[in-house]
Amino acid sequence: MVSTSVGETSGRGMTREEKKVIFASSLGTVFEWYDFYLYGSLATFIGAAFFSDYPEATRNIFALLAFAAGFLVRPFGALVFGRIGDLVGRKYTFLVTITIMGLSTFLVGVLPGSASWGIIAPVILIGLRLLQGLALGGEYGGAATYVAEHAPNNRRGYYTSWIQTTATLGLFLSLIVILVVQNWLGKTAFADWGWRIPFILSCVLLGISVWIRLSLSESPAFQRMKEEGKGSKAPLSEAFGQWKNARIALLALLGLTAGQAVVWYAGQFYSLFFLQNVLKVDGQTVNIMIAIALLIGSGFFVVFGWLSDKIGRKPIIMAGLALAILTYFPLFNALTRAANPALAQAEQTIRATVTAAPHDCTFQFNPVGTAKFNNSCDIATSFLSKSSVPYAIVDGPAGQPATVTVGDTTVTSYNAVTAGADAAAKSAVFTHDLNLALQKAGFPLARDPAKVPDVKLDGFIAANPELGLNATTIRAGDKTVTPVADLVKAKLLTADQAAGATEMPVYTIANGGAFKMVADPNAVNWPLTIAILTILVIYVTMVYGPIAAILVEMFPTRIRYTGMSLPYHIGNGWFGGLLPATVFAMSAATGDIYYGLWYPIAVAAMSLVIGLIFIRDTKGIDLNAIK
Repeated sequence: MVSTSVGETSGRGMTREEKKVIFASSLGTVFEWYDFYLYGSLATFIGAAFFSDYPEATRNIFALLAFAAGFLVRPFGALVFGRIGDLVGRKYTFLVTITIMGLSTFLVGVLPGSASWGIIAPVILIGLRLLQGLALGGEYGGAATYVAEHAPNNRRGYYTSWIQTTATLGLFLSLIVILVVQNWLGKTAFADWGWRIPFILSCVLLGISVWIRLSLSESPAFQRMKEEGKGSKAPLSEAFGQWKNARIALLALLGLTAGQAVVWYAGQFYSLFFLQNVLKVDGQTVNIMIAIALLIGSGFFVVFGWLSDKIGRKPIIMAGLALAILTYFPLFNALTRAANPALAQAEQTIRATVTAAPHDCTFQFNPVGTAKFNNSCDIATSFLSKSSVPYAIVDGPAGQPATVTVGDTTVTSYNAVTAGADAAAKSAVFTHDLNLALQKAGFPLARDPAKVPDVKLDGFIAANPELGLNATTIRAGDKTVTPVADLVKAKLLTADQAAGATEMPVYTIANGGAFKMVADPNAVNWPLTIAILTILVIYVTMVYGPIAAILVEMFPTRIRYTGMSLPYHIGNGWFGGLLPATVFAMSAATGDIYYGLWYPIAVAAMSLVIGLIFIRDTKGIDLNAIK
């Protein structure tokens, strides 16, 4: 597979020009990850600007395409730009990828919404998003290969580890920019138009990155190969059509990048999702804690890259996989106790029971977020999963709707299809009654004040008997007379319900709003939560810090860009990218918020076994000697 001779560069340090190569490649890659993460972080605002005016079927198509651009097209970018990089050169290829990424991101910031341009606006947005995914698929392999081919043999792990910091630094930069702009403008202005500013700012980073990269020269290994006439005429067919090279790519995927990807996504992305969506910690608080953990832990990318030059790439990556396998369950349990102790206590003492007809429950795998689960059991389990409530499913009589029992309260679910026009009303009753039962049982649910127009007051009181309200007393108290047009705009009223009135009294009902599971801000243990997040980040640095070095050292120069890019992006785009949806579906199927962790543990275990048996360490290899 590889030769283990050490080239003449192994005994010297890095020159000033080579340090410039590291800086330029890393800076550009930070910028590309920053661009890529902006879309995910600001998806809610982008959806409101571009997709909200369209029917559900159309929105679903756009959501599918946006998802595909984010993860599924990245391997195709690896093939397209990997081939160009092996034929034309590393430098010019990643100049193209960074330009495509930067311009696409800038244009998202200035693109008019669907209110101005109609259906053309979301179509252009998806096109830009696809270009981003393709460009990112080509950027990483180019940067990693370029740096590796400049580095001394005995310090390649250290210098390529700077490239490995770029994804984390890009995420960190995007979070900081969003937080700064949000605090500067306020939440209302940010939601209205301020979300565009982080995209527009990318043009500054693009200009700096392109200017620096234009001053670079081609990599020595590629120049030597071209001078000797040893370049590949068909990198794709040579890399994946010949078994000796395809076998290396397959082992790189299954024995390295698949496991690395799930540890990376679990540590940096699922931990964020878990805190915000499962533990119900405030989004801004989560971003701050993640940013602190990234700031503390990111230096370990370089530490483990440096260490891989001393003891090898493989031992560090395998150790990171093993630690993740052994500690994910206790770490995420500890995260629950630290971030939402009330929820942790409720989960230990209270468990819901879903009684459903056989085959009424399905596996809720929904990576795009567009699938609908209409069975009464699916509606019940989806609600409980999103509310972070543990539950067990038991068989009930055929033909009967599912029920949910919490303590001494039983709530009947419904089938959204058979309910027809009554589905919305049944959903409101089911949601209200089940939330009330959960609150009574001890789950940390809260209700904001409710704004109730006069015409809806009697119905509101009837639907919320637990509040003990009296219509006469409320009408005699404080009220705000509001134009009906404003009430309709705020979706507190429909034009039909207004019955021709031009203004109407509105009452504020304390604790009458929608239920929401919350983490008490005063109960969040910040030091412990950040410490756990930092440990998860350090696992990421162990598996990810040395990965670029070992991947470039597995392939010969003539197909290196192509060969290492595809397994990297399949691993990270597919195994890693599907992690959040897979984890949620597994947890929903079992009623256990931790059960989905078996997915990253199983994939990491697969890579650990295959890596230990089949992957050879490549520390100190001469890249020109790889055959």
